[in-house]
Amino acid sequence: MVDDEPMVCVFLRTILGSAEDLEVVDVAHDGAAGIEAVRRSRPDVVLMDLRMPGMDGLTAIERINEGCRGPWAPVSLWSCPVRRRTPA
Repeated sequence: MVDDEPMVCVFLRTILGSAEDLEVVDVAHDGAAGIEAVRRSRPDVVLMDLRMPGMDGLTAIERINEGCRGPWAPVSLWSCPVRRRTPA
């Protein structure tokens, strides 16, 4: 799972962890770290945020595919703007 928002990762890990047949094997918070996590963990599926500072999700997926030497990992991409509240 790759998302720059730690709370999104916590939420998704909680939801996915409740399924008996799913396991979150690695979490990264930017595209470059996501590439390393995929190479290290070799997951069956990659959940990738599209919009992240630094390397975005699409670029990270392109790089993952370039270096893929085994079974290809299906990828789910998403983008959900997070609105931060500012104190009044």
